Amino acid sequence: MPEERIYVIPLREAKKVPRQKRTSRAVKIVHKFLRRHMKSEKIKLDQALNRKLWERGAKHPRPRIRVRAVKQDDGSVEAFLAE
Repeated sequence: MPEERIYVIPLREAKKVPRQKRTSRAVKIVHKFLRRHMKSEKIKLDQALNRKLWERGAKHPRPRIRVRAVKQDDGSVEAFLAE
């Protein structure tokens, strides 16, 4: 039976890198957060979630994002935009 959780992931840490790399760092932060909290190495982001992260370009990522994470029976995790 799949396990489902909703998280608000802070992305402020992405502001500590050069401006051109901020949103790519934010994507890595989402992966790292889900790996830690869902106890899985297989993380897959939904296309809508990825678009929301990149919506404001590479230089200005949002400060936080709300994510719905679903852990499948095989241990993989799929992350969706929660709204």
